[in-house]
Amino acid sequence: MRIGLVVDSACDLPKDFIERHDIEILPIAVRIDGTTEVDYRDQAATLAFLDSHIAERGVNAETIPYTVEQIRDLFLQKLVIDYDYVFCMTITRTRSPIFDNAQKASYAILNEYRAIRSEAGNNTPFALRVIDTQNLFSAQAILPVEAVRLREAGEEPGRIRTRLEQLASSTYGYLVPRDLYYIRNRARAKGDRSVSLFSAALGTALDIKPVLRGYRGDTGPVAKVKGFDAATQQMFEFSARRVDAGLLTPTVALCYGGELDEMRALPGYTALRDACGANNIEMFESVMSLTGMVNVGKGAVVVGFAAEPHEFGKP
Repeated sequence: MRIGLVVDSACDLPKDFIERHDIEILPIAVRIDGTTEVDYRDQAATLAFLDSHIAERGVNAETIPYTVEQIRDLFLQKLVIDYDYVFCMTITRTRSPIFDNAQKASYAILNEYRAIRSEAGNNTPFALRVIDTQNLFSAQAILPVEAVRLREAGEEPGRIRTRLEQLASSTYGYLVPRDLYYIRNRARAKGDRSVSLFSAALGTALDIKPVLRGYRGDTGPVAKVKGFDAATQQMFEFSARRVDAGLLTPTVALCYGGELDEMRALPGYTALRDACGANNIEMFESVMSLTGMVNVGKGAVVVGFAAEPHEFGKP
């Protein structure tokens, strides 16, 4: 059985991994002051757009995900011919309409695919499963990496589906932003009042950085640390301890809102890299997506992995 994998471009995986494993992308466009860039996970294009637009005007950006009709057309024109079963893994539905759009598109796809497959000489059934990863950025990447591993191991779709749905509720993403004012202003531009002006001003004045956690569709602070470097060090070193304690998949995924060498120079990065090496954990590193950077700002760093329930900062 030919199994296809689909992610949206907010999923922070290296482009070469996506291309090597024939992962299809649902692109997200970013529009700032009349300039539009479509994110196809091209690191060079992302960094160029970051330098020229996001740092100064990202607060007012509009993100434009694929519509129901665009998703339907992509599947009917290509994927229902190329594959027999497709897993579409999306950014958490609590932060984006992509999951709902894909779910709605799936009804039309499953009603209309037969004639298209028949024309291509294939009369076997086609199946599609849309899965909410319940997370963001590099934490979203844990599911497609596992799906690739299971597909290459010859697992059948039912077992892959069960495994991915279990992992979605066990995946953690930890994020440290650089600029609280940016996050506050970006949130207000989207109608989200969760970051108050007072909190942003106080945090900036005292150089307090939150460690934010994404888990089961919810995002919120789990620690406050003085200084960006100290906060990232605490996040990296805690993640290294989780690696030593044992993960649910052999994968850690990182992303950064800028050049990756800047991330690699941050305190604590080496401890996490070494823990992954010692435990045979594959570590993926990616420049953060355009969608991610316009929402959390330049220079933010994220670590994602799947693990047993735990509290940040505790052994």
